[in-house]
Amino acid sequence: MEGGTTFYFVTGGIEEALALAKKAAGDKDIKIGGGVSTVRQFLQVGLIDSLHLASVPVLLGQGERLFDGVDLRALGFCITERKFSEYATHLTLEKV
Repeated sequence: MEGGTTFYFVTGGIEEALALAKKAAGDKDIKIGGGVSTVRQFLQVGLIDSLHLASVPVLLGQGERLFDGVDLRALGFCITERKFSEYATHLTLEKV
């Protein structure tokens, strides 16, 4: 892919995916891509340090609930950055 980005599809679970990502990243940050279920799995076992949420004002239906069964405060998260525009709202949540 242009820019040097490589995608790997892992079927062995989040632990395997994280181990492969750490090996590939070296000392760089790792970003998780995926749907609600993927992010929720990493959150529930404490493997996310920082979370960037982007919300756009479009109603798409019921969808999946990202934070169902996840207590962000109990996991040590707080909002550290907020950016708003007429097109989107961006929140950064980090473990403190």
